[in-house]
Amino acid sequence: MNTISPTMARCIEKCLACYAICLRAPVDTSDITFDKAHLTLMLTCAEMCRTCAHFMILGTVHHKHTCRECAEICAECALVFEGMNGMQACVDACRECAKECAMMAA
Repeated sequence: MNTISPTMARCIEKCLACYAICLRAPVDTSDITFDKAHLTLMLTCAEMCRTCAHFMILGTVHHKHTCRECAEICAECALVFEGMNGMQACVDACRECAKECAMMAA
């Protein structure tokens, strides 16, 4: 069994946190009506974070690919929702996840 390094463990933690926050955001921010593009991006981000964490937990070398894509999607999500009322937790989680995933992909 592969040992998970402290760096990878931190990335997994950030991915799972972002997954939960992005998945819950449409429910937790019931005063906001999201258009289809926003909702699609948020759910895409959540799923990519889950997948990325899953790949790292499995110990597959392919985690570098998912981390690269996860970093890109999270950065986009943070940018799109920056300044939107009630979305700061999502923005912060996406930025943290993007940073950790970019380091894992390098």
